[in-house]
Amino acid sequence: MEQTLKITNVLSDPTRYYIYQYITKRHKEVTVQEVADHFKIHPNVARLHLSKLEDVNMLISETKKTGKGGRPSRLYRLSEDVIQLHFPFRDYMLLSKVAIQTMLSLGDAGKKALFLTGKRFGTELIEQEMAKRSLGDALKFSEKLNILQNAATLAGFYPEFETNEEGTKIYFQIFNCPFKEVAEEHQTVCSMHHEFLKGMFEVLFDSVELIEKENMFSGCDSCSYQALISN
Repeated sequence: MEQTLKITNVLSDPTRYYIYQYITKRHKEVTVQEVADHFKIHPNVARLHLSKLEDVNMLISETKKTGKGGRPSRLYRLSEDVIQLHFPFRDYMLLSKVAIQTMLSLGDAGKKALFLTGKRFGTELIEQEMAKRSLGDALKFSEKLNILQNAATLAGFYPEFETNEEGTKIYFQIFNCPFKEVAEEHQTVCSMHHEFLKGMFEVLFDSVELIEKENMFSGCDSCSYQALISN
């Protein structure tokens, strides 16, 4: 509870909150000057905000040489710590570990059920996003892509999407895995995540082949995929 109070106090400042949001979407290290320039504040003020975020382990920093000469710069990036705020306290991470362990203890039948459930939740996520809009039955490719981006953002993936000119391939990266802490103990969760993503795509496209290119657990900065689609 004490840590929760510290975090809420730090994020109660609007500028500090938006700085944290800015860094989560950058997917890379930032300097004090970059934050100062982006928010049009003095570097000393930017440094204070960054230090406050670091004090509660939301950010970590290190000093590096930039290769441009002069003094080394202090670079800030997101901490690996999971930030969860619940009133009163709820340990959903423990619950998820218990549920996954139970499913896997059932062998192949448990794995199959886990994958089907993951896919169903991906499907429901897109259906909920579509229900918010009044776009009609025949969606344009750009509308489908926008729905995917919004749903993936809501799911906490911090995604980036690119497409080819023909609209037959979608390249996307996930910079935050909501299942990361559980997946570190149970690699099967990555396969469930794959089915979750397939469920999202299959609501919008008639045919889709989802190919994993990179995985965070292989030392990559993100999980990246290529989706071969048919409209």
